[in-house]
Amino acid sequence: MKSIFPRINNTTLDIKKNTRVISLINELKVKGILPIEELKYIIENISQNECQELFYIANMVKEKYYKKKVYLRALIEVSNYCKQGCFYCGINRDNKSIKRYRLSSSQIFDSVKNAYNLGYRTFVLQGGDDPLLSDEFIADILIKIKNIYPDTRITLSLGEKSQESYDKLKIAGADRYLLRHETASFKHYMHLHPRDMFYDNRIKCLHYLRGSKYQVGTGMMIGSPFQTSDSLVSDLMFLYKFQPEMIGIGPFIHHHDTPFKDYSDGGLYETLVMVALARIIVPKALIPATTALGSIISGGRELALKAGANVLMPNLGPEDKRELYSIYDNKITISDSDNEFKTKLENKLIKEGHIVDYSVGDHIDLEGVK
Repeated sequence: MKSIFPRINNTTLDIKKNTRVISLINELKVKGILPIEELKYIIENISQNECQELFYIANMVKEKYYKKKVYLRALIEVSNYCKQGCFYCGINRDNKSIKRYRLSSSQIFDSVKNAYNLGYRTFVLQGGDDPLLSDEFIADILIKIKNIYPDTRITLSLGEKSQESYDKLKIAGADRYLLRHETASFKHYMHLHPRDMFYDNRIKCLHYLRGSKYQVGTGMMIGSPFQTSDSLVSDLMFLYKFQPEMIGIGPFIHHHDTPFKDYSDGGLYETLVMVALARIIVPKALIPATTALGSIISGGRELALKAGANVLMPNLGPEDKRELYSIYDNKITISDSDNEFKTKLENKLIKEGHIVDYSVGDHIDLEGVK
């Protein structure tokens, strides 16, 4: 039996819906949180027979605050060098097989310029925990972007740093920071990372970011090795207590050059359920439909948009570097030109009933605040 969501693949139509699961989902919507054992009951008993009700409720919660908007962010992957040794990640320091790259400041700015000209007003600069991406290097880029494009927001996702570093980058022009906690279980964290990485430091960094007045994003993988129902409940409780402005949730997908190469990937419905539960527990969060969801199944991101997600982050970095940011196997990449992809994506979203929004797309409580 699976260690998480043991009944999720039950699609037998002649089995009655679990009325207690449905009742608890509705109670969660009203109360915002449930006791640990009741959250665990949902995780261990929900099947696809109850999923549609959960997704409907999560979507209604999303639309209460953001209507039918889907916010588009331009993702620019600035470096695949990383000093960390996360066992699940294809760009970890111990992988000697991948071709490493680090964008120059001019390459980063050119990518931002291209994205701006296409209409994007939020840029996400993401990379490994690269020691050569110094605070000064990043700060200079932030200052240049904000001087030329003051009507934008910049999100960073560059790993664990000191309070001083986060402060420096915030002052230089960063608005948001993504740092996924990956798991809120100390025991599970130790299974996913080497001995020189510390759960307490990851959580401390999230509080540093909050202290530096960022819009803070965190999140987790679903279906990672050694994950249990208890650790998933810990994730939900952490999200409720921390109330991040952004939540990134995607399935674990193995990479062939990591210690976890032989583990099974996370599933679609398991991930969608956690996206939906996160939406109900942190109702105002900005929640991406992650690339990983689109990588495990065609249309995965579109399904997430119907389960509570409301952000998409197309990759607009240099085309010759996109495949090199290989954090997991079979990562989808854009084959069309950026402009062709933009047109196709807009048409698809409009057809599905969404409103395409390229604005800065701040958290609802921070709209109009700078």
